[in-house]
Amino acid sequence: MWHVHGGWMDSFVRGTHDYLIPLPPGEASGAAGRGWGANVREVDPAALRDEQVDVVVAQDMAHLKEAERLLGRRPGRDVRAVYVEHNTPRGGVPNAVHPLADRSDIPIVHVTHFNNLIWDSGSAPAVVVEHGVPDPGALYTGERAALGVVINEPVRRWRVTGTDLLPRFAAAGPIVAFGIAGDLLPAAVGLDDAYLSFGGDLPPAELHASLARCRAYLHPVRWTSLGLSLLEAMHLAMPVVVLASTEAPRAVPPEAGAISADVDALVRESRRLLADPDEARRRGRVAREVALERYSLAAFLRRWDEVLADG
Repeated sequence: MWHVHGGWMDSFVRGTHDYLIPLPPGEASGAAGRGWGANVREVDPAALRDEQVDVVVAQDMAHLKEAERLLGRRPGRDVRAVYVEHNTPRGGVPNAVHPLADRSDIPIVHVTHFNNLIWDSGSAPAVVVEHGVPDPGALYTGERAALGVVINEPVRRWRVTGTDLLPRFAAAGPIVAFGIAGDLLPAAVGLDDAYLSFGGDLPPAELHASLARCRAYLHPVRWTSLGLSLLEAMHLAMPVVVLASTEAPRAVPPEAGAISADVDALVRESRRLLADPDEARRRGRVAREVALERYSLAAFLRRWDEVLADG
């Protein structure tokens, strides 16, 4: 398999299997300093033909061609393969046909039920393995009367991640943004530090500690799969304010914070949570209970064991 989605990989490689990651050309490591366990081994691509590979886990169509080149075996025919579909369709909704729709030999593993619904998977076997994240603990303090938001590349992705909605939420109270290229955000949306500040692109442990100081977590995303940062915030026992799109209505009950397609309603609830620490704490406890029940690491790994053992 290849290191594509860092957060998802952090969970996936905690299983009981041995994971082989081809080294990127000219690079000493493809793990990006993640500190994975001894069962994760980075391998010179030229040496992969000598490895005992039981299954190829592809996360991009290019991975299937690359696996055939490196292994000398065709994924799905000469060696088992599964394809993890992380994304919602980029166009053609609701008639978007998955690139593997005509392949019955490679299962498509969708990360949300919404993705399974919205993609036309054709004759390919399609299953859902919902996200699971390591529990960072109930670190929530909510001492800072601000909304925390985690968005990678918020300026480039703009409407997809709901970046354009941030000025409306800033009317409820200050926002602290975290994530890749988040330093470009204040100027792009025209808000000064009193309304929007950049908290940094932090490693997971630091992010969790900083995020947990915010009174509530804001998830303004319009069109992506279910964000791992949302599930991590819920594990932290943060109340969450969530745009009701894609998988979010399944993942977040109203009692865990607020969820709606009505942005004005979400702004009102944000204002309420910022003004009432006790109510924010109460809703945050619900969020954590839901996250532990539905999106635990143990359940995620157990379901993946079933998929990998099937066939």
